[in-house]
Amino acid sequence: MIKLAWKCAVGTVLAAVLLAGCGVNGGGNTNVSDVNAGSTGTGNVKSVTLRVFIEGPRFKEYYDKYIEQFRAKELAEKNIDVNVQLEMPPIDNAPQILKTRLASNDAPDVFTLHAINNIPQYSKAGYLMDLSDQPFVGKLLDSVKPAVTNEEGKVVAVPLETLLWGYLYNKKIFSEQSITPPTTLTEMEVAVNKLKAANITPFLLSYKDSAIPQLFLPLAVGALVNTEDKEKDFVDRMNKNEGSFSEMKSMFEVIDLVNKNGTDKALEAGGGDGAAAFAQGKAAMWVEGPWYAESILKSNPDMDFGVAPLPINDNPNATMINLSVSTSLAVYSGTKNKEVATDFVNYILNDKDSNAFFEALKYNPVATVHTFESYPWIKDATEYVKQGKSYQEARIPQAVKDEVGKALQSYFAGLMTQDDVIKALDKAWQSSNKVNK
Repeated sequence: MIKLAWKCAVGTVLAAVLLAGCGVNGGGNTNVSDVNAGSTGTGNVKSVTLRVFIEGPRFKEYYDKYIEQFRAKELAEKNIDVNVQLEMPPIDNAPQILKTRLASNDAPDVFTLHAINNIPQYSKAGYLMDLSDQPFVGKLLDSVKPAVTNEEGKVVAVPLETLLWGYLYNKKIFSEQSITPPTTLTEMEVAVNKLKAANITPFLLSYKDSAIPQLFLPLAVGALVNTEDKEKDFVDRMNKNEGSFSEMKSMFEVIDLVNKNGTDKALEAGGGDGAAAFAQGKAAMWVEGPWYAESILKSNPDMDFGVAPLPINDNPNATMINLSVSTSLAVYSGTKNKEVATDFVNYILNDKDSNAFFEALKYNPVATVHTFESYPWIKDATEYVKQGKSYQEARIPQAVKDEVGKALQSYFAGLMTQDDVIKALDKAWQSSNKVNK
């Protein structure tokens, strides 16, 4: 389960106002920026406040610039002065904050969600506007469109981030040590020992953010359900309370290998810390996705890294790239600002401006209007896909991913056993089933 330089500007004045609350009426300490600008249109200018909720403040400067371009466009073309209240809470807290807002009728007009994890649940709850008739839909690549389409065949989000991921590796270190990406767990152990013999730390550990250790789950489950478990329908059985993560206990083999051969103070290092350390060559590998590419290259513009599939056992056929559509933008079905909200999601795939936007974020092309060249690490991952060594990410409930992140933090700290983690994950999935009946 992404992983990240702009030239766009407009002639309006940006005044960023930090709001104290999580939302318009709530309190909290999340990062909220209120993007305001004076009216520059002619005639009767209509003023509209648009609440936008985007997970994670890491890309704030880029969204601020793109929002300013959107505001200028709305003012020039429709005489609408859009006041965008942009809220970007930390990635660990964002899902729960959003769920609380949606459930309490305090929903933002536009919000990010994880296409694979959230669309089934949010569609069933009636939170997502049907966007099937919007112009951006006709621009979507055929490989991307299904992930933002619900069970009723309606497109309910505009994709931002498509992912081809496994783990990141330092190409310079691998080359100097004559190491090629391992295809089995045994080969990974050999590579680890070779790195340690050269006094190189094999893995970068950054577990302060629970969203990072949880990445082991989609990687392990995705690989297993597409090989050893292919005929057992693990996910379907879990959705019926008929399965257990005890069937996936072998995932601890790679988790333990990584944990025993990683950097110190893992629980004190977050994603930003990890990106900086990886960029500085503190470790040869990082179980993360290319969604951190922007942060890595900001720390070290000359960093040469690749993407490879993570081995989970000694079956080379199970060593595959994870394909997914994650961060996507949806419109709240109950928004009172439908026109401006849909204008905004359409602008995300603007024929001209979206190329610079996606390229700056180090995202992949998702639409026919995207003409920018893919990055080297994307080409690395694509080679595995061409060889048939990839799978579509399994639809694991977000509640389970949240739980595994916290559980693996505790496991790393020695506070939970493997069986404890398995019981916690089974319970989380069963609770999700009750909520989403």
